[in-house]
Amino acid sequence: MLKLTPAERSALRSEAHALNPVVIIGEAGVTPSVLKEIDTSLDAHGLIKVRVFGDDRDARIETYETICDKLGAAPVQHIGKLLVLYRPKKETSRERSEKRGKGLREVTIVKASPSGTKRPSVTKVVLKGNERVTAGGNVKRAKKRQSSSKKSALGRA
Repeated sequence: MLKLTPAERSALRSEAHALNPVVIIGEAGVTPSVLKEIDTSLDAHGLIKVRVFGDDRDARIETYETICDKLGAAPVQHIGKLLVLYRPKKETSRERSEKRGKGLREVTIVKASPSGTKRPSVTKVVLKGNERVTAGGNVKRAKKRQSSSKKSALGRA
């Protein structure tokens, strides 16, 4: 079980205030599928709320301790039927796939003045992955936008 300092616990309690319960434990109690769901939620969010149905306070406390022991989580708060759990997120390295396009890139566009006697205008623009710069210095989307068949039938596309 993970140990937290009182200051850390206080900060996590204030963070958890706005959260909604992501896992609900029913009559069956802590089953392997419930533990797996709590584990997945902790990996994804780090800080979660769990709602436990049942009127027995001692059973809820036992459930709380069981979950914390089995999953290596820290108990943050237990108010009524709500349990707040914390476990630091695991760092996962995601590699960039070859299929994905380019990300944001900064491009300098130089346009000649309309009269030809003044200095050319220089602008820096951030392009998204699906945009390109035309020969005239305009930004265009590389692919045609999808349009709704319903809107095109009505003449709005």
